[in-house]
Amino acid sequence: MNPSTDTRARWIAAASLLSALVLLHHHAALPDASAKPAPQRVSAARIIDAAAHTAAAATIGQRKHASFGRVRASHDAHEVADWVISANDSRGLPFVIIDKRNAKLFVFDGNGRLQGAAPVLLGLALGDDTVPGIGDRKLADVRPDERTTPAGRFVAEMGRNARGEDVVWVDYDAAVSMHRVLTTNPAERRLQRLATPSVADNRISYGCINVPVRFFNTQISPLFAKTNAVVYVLPETRSTREVFGAQVSADDAPPALAKHSGHTRVALATPPAEH
Repeated sequence: MNPSTDTRARWIAAASLLSALVLLHHHAALPDASAKPAPQRVSAARIIDAAAHTAAAATIGQRKHASFGRVRASHDAHEVADWVISANDSRGLPFVIIDKRNAKLFVFDGNGRLQGAAPVLLGLALGDDTVPGIGDRKLADVRPDERTTPAGRFVAEMGRNARGEDVVWVDYDAAVSMHRVLTTNPAERRLQRLATPSVADNRISYGCINVPVRFFNTQISPLFAKTNAVVYVLPETRSTREVFGAQVSADDAPPALAKHSGHTRVALATPPAEH
């Protein structure tokens, strides 16, 4: 083979190889329909934001309901009980609702399940406020129009009255407690008032909540002997929203447990008398 023929053969071989390489590169650049796409990276911040958004969306509008069982209760009682457990206002503690308009008391466990209900006797006068300093007065100095049972939210606890009997102090400074029905004055007919189906005659006390003896011994006393509980006294001259905050709503943040309507409890040398 002469030199010119050899050079031509080499050029032809090089051209063929180059064409093959170009075709191979073009084929490799085409997408493979059967191949899975490469995974895309997602930042950790986006994952966290998405999880938070999902959790928030799941809780928006969510509202729990207290269980009253087959016991009949007013709309206000249901509304406040639902709000307590939805907003965790009692912070998991048992709670008591006192419906003044219907003279009825409801005891719930920390999960909003009704444990018992009973009629009660309340302050003689209509009203949702306590007269300042009334807890320091003698009963004889309290006028009939001042004998109110205050509405509000109270962190209540077991204590002793002036006679050494166990009572539940609702508002210690105002001398408002929850105790067994008093029968020291037969003319007041307190037992008979509790027994009637009407609520019109359940207003007789100086402001304290009088509870049937058996109910106090089986429900109230055992409960408060183990723990404090939150007592919600429903209003009768104002709305529940006015008394318990801006909104009786599951969206509201629960206030600190130490804060409550009424005065801060302080220890007195002589406990106030219950009435």
